[in-house]
Amino acid sequence: MTQVQFNLNVDVLKEAIVNSNLDMVIKSAVVLVLNEFMEKERDDYLKAAPYERAVERRDYRNGYYERELLMSIGNITLKVPRTRNGEFSTTVFEKYSRCDQALVLSMVEMVVNGVSTRKVTNIVEQLCGKNVSKSFVSSLTHKLDPLVNEWAGRPLNTTYYPYVFADAMYIKVREHNRVVSKAVYIATAIAENNTRQILGLSVDHAESYESWSRFFQQLKSRGLQSPKLMISDAHQGLQKAIQREFIGTAWQRCNVHFKRNILGKLPKKDTAEIRMMIKRIFEAVTIEDIRQFKDELMNRFSNETRFENALAILDEGFEDTIQYMNFPEHIRIHIRSTNSLERLNQEVRRRERVIRIFPNSQSAYRLVGAVLMHYHESDYLKRKSLMGGRLK
Repeated sequence: MTQVQFNLNVDVLKEAIVNSNLDMVIKSAVVLVLNEFMEKERDDYLKAAPYERAVERRDYRNGYYERELLMSIGNITLKVPRTRNGEFSTTVFEKYSRCDQALVLSMVEMVVNGVSTRKVTNIVEQLCGKNVSKSFVSSLTHKLDPLVNEWAGRPLNTTYYPYVFADAMYIKVREHNRVVSKAVYIATAIAENNTRQILGLSVDHAESYESWSRFFQQLKSRGLQSPKLMISDAHQGLQKAIQREFIGTAWQRCNVHFKRNILGKLPKKDTAEIRMMIKRIFEAVTIEDIRQFKDELMNRFSNETRFENALAILDEGFEDTIQYMNFPEHIRIHIRSTNSLERLNQEVRRRERVIRIFPNSQSAYRLVGAVLMHYHESDYLKRKSLMGGRLK
């Protein structure tokens, strides 16, 4: 290990501390130590002290250049030694970049957790006494790329996922000097060990059969096997992609979305009875009761034209919406709707609102992926088991 010796005038140092700003004294001391350390590193590299004639000399000194180093105490300027052949490189910036890395990670964490770029720059300026540009803060998020890509591309063939949820949310992205809408596709699952997991994401154009197919093919390429049940809303392109990509998989239409669709077609007045009967259908505990209650409702109101549209929706989507009843009772509450995925979308949306408009699709993928990765590791995997019919 490199040894550095200093001869300090204690009286001078004492006077400097008494009469000067302490922060400046600390910075000056750090600059002194690091400059001396780099000087000793160059001597060791050259295998010759200044003005020394040595047979083993590797090169010759060639002055210095200045370089800034941002540390927790603030920004300092160092005199970095050079050699003629340019092959000498100091280890100072590598060793002390840990301070930079800690600051960078903190800044990235703030961005991922929904702190605006403007606020991040203000915080850094207060901590370090140095103004950091918005572009610099934005560039730091590129450090997330390898982490997000590794997580988003991890193998899915190590466990079986019997229940998979799929949904899309829309964001604004700048593309060719225009602000356009892009869809973020997200898939989650309940694994065989009863944990909730986030399987993956994709940023693509508006929802379509082709885009959903690409997303599912991506999941399959990572090892996802056909689940027992796919849960989603009734988007036609999504339904078609599920049927095409997951042969033998049942489809559960989101129970919550389905009821909203029915209730949205009811008149505003004098509907208390039919609303109560609709509620009774989806609170039944057996599939026989559900079908019986549905038939009773249809017989009771089939002749009332003001309920015609609502009854048509109920009849058309009924079987797809009760598929969850074919599975064990303790899991039904967790697979009858996409509510869990909707809550996850809200977490993403809370952070996305700070950005408002992403500069490109890659930045959207990066931030949304970082949020999902953080949420997956800190929340989903903590929910270990289904106990008493409810997920912990």
